[in-house]
Amino acid sequence: MTTKGQHLSINGVRLWVEDTGGNGPPVLFSHGLLWSTRMFDAQVAALRSKYRCIAWDHRGQGQSDVPRVRAISIEDCYTDAVAIITQLGVAPVHIVGLSMGGFVAMRLAARRPDLVRSCVLLETSAEAEPAENVPRYRTLNRVARWFGLRLVAKQVMPIMFGKTFLTDPARAIERDAWRERLSRNRREIWRAVNGVIEREPIMPELGHITAPTLIMVGDEDVATVPLKAERIHAAVRGSKLVRIPHAGHSSSIEQPVHVTAAIEAWVGRVAAGAHS
Repeated sequence: MTTKGQHLSINGVRLWVEDTGGNGPPVLFSHGLLWSTRMFDAQVAALRSKYRCIAWDHRGQGQSDVPRVRAISIEDCYTDAVAIITQLGVAPVHIVGLSMGGFVAMRLAARRPDLVRSCVLLETSAEAEPAENVPRYRTLNRVARWFGLRLVAKQVMPIMFGKTFLTDPARAIERDAWRERLSRNRREIWRAVNGVIEREPIMPELGHITAPTLIMVGDEDVATVPLKAERIHAAVRGSKLVRIPHAGHSSSIEQPVHVTAAIEAWVGRVAAGAHS
């Protein structure tokens, strides 16, 4: 089975969508800011034999088109997710969202329960962007817009990854590859960054989530600290919270075996009607 990648016309924008196909239960992957579907390569590779794995690049990121707007809103990314599920005819899905992808996943689960079988959230927040973070993002945007992210990739890496991944000599080649991916972001990435820092909180809507929800957070995450995951856990009835050891803000990359096993076990229990 090979993964089919193609641009789909979604809400007036061409979005890059990768789909393994197959008859298994659909698992939809929603990536974090500054990255792409590549965040979930390990999970797709491991799960594709049992599940139909679908991943897409959010508008303004990866291989998707960049709308000429000042801010690519999280609300637009949410409506993109709805349209992808509907256009592919795969509802209900198991939605997996990391960081920004979690902002999308929570909106989907809260507002369109008919489209969501279960929800897996990694390193994300249900709150608005903290005011103290905004100046740093604005600086990032100025650099990205005029010079690209290569100049600040070294400073961004400790936000995206935990200390274990960043200091392990055995993973130096891997680190270099992700730093290069980060550096290759188009200058237009500032439009997506604006959408993230200007997002409205989704916390007031979490009580509407009825799908079984697994919340995971790296114990070394400095971008969305574990306390934020605990708040989501408290707000989503029946949810389960798991801390991932030796992982920062990108656990799907840093601890791929651990994350994949957790997703597979969760989706399997939900499919069997026995989630806990």
